[in-house]
Amino acid sequence: MPSTVIAQSSYDAKTARLTITFTTGRVYQYYGVPPSVAAGLRFATFKGQFFNTQIRDRYDFREVTALQENRIAR
Repeated sequence: MPSTVIAQSSYDAKTARLTITFTTGRVYQYYGVPPSVAAGLRFATFKGQFFNTQIRDRYDFREVTALQENRIAR
């Protein structure tokens, strides 16, 4: 079932960094995310709900939307 909140996500196990692209187009990176949490998001039926209960306000993060846009523009 497609999420109405999360467009896509990717996980880098070497750095424990989870990158989430929201349906608004905003992109955030979350740091120190365990592989089990990243896998939980990947397989969650309700990704937005999983994000709100297991990721939001639990990990350091930064918005990288502008960085992504600059990379595409070049």
